[in-house]
Amino acid sequence: MSSTTEQKVMRAQQYDARDNKLHLNEVPVPEPREHEILVKIGCASLCHSDVMLFEPNDQGLILGKNPVTIGHEGTGRVVSTGSGAVASKFKKGDPVGFICAVDCCFECYACKNVHNAWCKTGETKMQGFSADGYFAEYAVVDAREAMVLPENLDPKSSAPLFCAGVTAYHGIADCQLPSGSWVAVIGCGGLGHMGIQYAKAMGHKVIGIDITDAAIEEAKSCGADYTFNSMIDKDYQKKIVELTGGGVHAAVNFTASKKSYDACPAIVKAGEGTIMVVGIPQQPLEFNALDIALGRYLVKGSSNGTCYNMKEAIEFSAKHNIKPHMTAFKLEEVPKMVELMNSHKAQGRMGVIFE
Repeated sequence: MSSTTEQKVMRAQQYDARDNKLHLNEVPVPEPREHEILVKIGCASLCHSDVMLFEPNDQGLILGKNPVTIGHEGTGRVVSTGSGAVASKFKKGDPVGFICAVDCCFECYACKNVHNAWCKTGETKMQGFSADGYFAEYAVVDAREAMVLPENLDPKSSAPLFCAGVTAYHGIADCQLPSGSWVAVIGCGGLGHMGIQYAKAMGHKVIGIDITDAAIEEAKSCGADYTFNSMIDKDYQKKIVELTGGGVHAAVNFTASKKSYDACPAIVKAGEGTIMVVGIPQQPLEFNALDIALGRYLVKGSSNGTCYNMKEAIEFSAKHNIKPHMTAFKLEEVPKMVELMNSHKAQGRMGVIFE
């Protein structure tokens, strides 16, 4: 398929490290390489890790080019493809979703079993950080990282599934719990509100924990069986232990709060519980070595998305009609979205819907 589009320039929200701000710039429409597809973006949504660009952190976010188009959650329709066999599997007009790793091999042990970030080539870039992302009218994506959307998923609203959805799904599923288990979802916002939906669809009993009334209401609307505002209810840990008969089987933490991680061991069932690390605080986490050595709880992580585990999460979402609660904005309003996220005033996910 031809790798050209009539439009030669486009608008893009780009982060500039020189002033630590976003700028709505006019940039060339990219052309797909042999293994890539060019997508007209239908929806791009904001993730907390996008906001980490603006703040000091020691958790491994690497800025490559500068300025860089931000955003790593996107869906849209194929405009054109590169000439390679993997790209040619897509056709013009296909509704697609995709994830953000590029320039990795996709074939080494790390790519297939851990995460593309640890590809043996050492060349991996993440769109939205070290390569241009999706808060733009068009984007090129690696065809190996893309899939055609199931029929009941709309490319104008499904972008959050391709980070928040895949991450939240595996944050719950990778706990490997039998149906009927107690799951605490810590942080009921952009990721957590989806985690609650996945946990309920898997048959678990769900406790939502957050620090804002808006997030607590979001948790209830997503089906949480019980909710606690940990800022207001100082006895919430004791109540959870009593409610669950000794503690939850998994505490899945979707927040960027170290304090919330510090509070996890007190609500996990001794000898049977897992603390699932999903959210990434600025500071390193601390766990008691004796607790871990004696098996009081297990600390695990969950891959936030590769082409090998993406499809399972998206198909589960479509089958169970799990959809993100998303507030729509315009491209020029992305700085406002960042402000709302930083002030904890956002509910669910925030996204740009393109015409």
